[in-house]
Amino acid sequence: MGARFHADTTAATIEAVVMASVPANPQILHITHVDNLAGIIQSDGLVSDAMRRTGSAQCSQLVGLSDIKQDRLAKAVTCHPGTHVGDYVPFNFCPRSVMLYILHMGNHPGLTYKGGQRPIVHLQADMFEVVRWADDNNVLWAFTDRNARDRTAYYGRAVADLSRVNWAAVQSHDFRGPVVKEEKQAEFLVKDRVPWTLVHTIGVIDDGIKKEVERLLVNVTHKLVVSVKRSWYY
Repeated sequence: MGARFHADTTAATIEAVVMASVPANPQILHITHVDNLAGIIQSDGLVSDAMRRTGSAQCSQLVGLSDIKQDRLAKAVTCHPGTHVGDYVPFNFCPRSVMLYILHMGNHPGLTYKGGQRPIVHLQADMFEVVRWADDNNVLWAFTDRNARDRTAYYGRAVADLSRVNWAAVQSHDFRGPVVKEEKQAEFLVKDRVPWTLVHTIGVIDDGIKKEVERLLVNVTHKLVVSVKRSWYY
């Protein structure tokens, strides 16, 4: 994280400086196609890829890379033995993610989706609120310091370990360097499902998509903010 210390700096001071780089109120974001919102609402929340494959939720538009999704079903989450990345609902710690860039460019050889970034929406939740819900309901959660698929990824299950995340990389808009690119993709993972009521904001690219989302939410009990967030897009 780039901090430099004098030789006589105490361990407590170092820890305080390092922890200061962790956002005071981390937000987590999940991207999906606007056409999937109706199914998410009907299912009362987001579900993992493993659960989706059992028919636990409808998904109109798959926007991920199929080979990566398959790998994640087999990639172990080391801090929760017996579980795999595909068993968890994935979030990033930032908007404007590397995956969104891939969808925007549309030229990745493993990408079948060609609709660009405009129909993609960001579902935003408060990380600490999700952690409290998960702990209260005995739901497993974890985070990684880079793309969870990476063989060197660190898996943590304590809030105190969030300093392992390179927050400068997470917030960077320039991820041409391979290390920054991987560490920008740090993930927050929740086992099986995340209730719809934990989503507090839907970020969209323009007023047209905003109106489309608002129409879907007219009869939905849980009220949240739908906001144009152009800076969250490429």
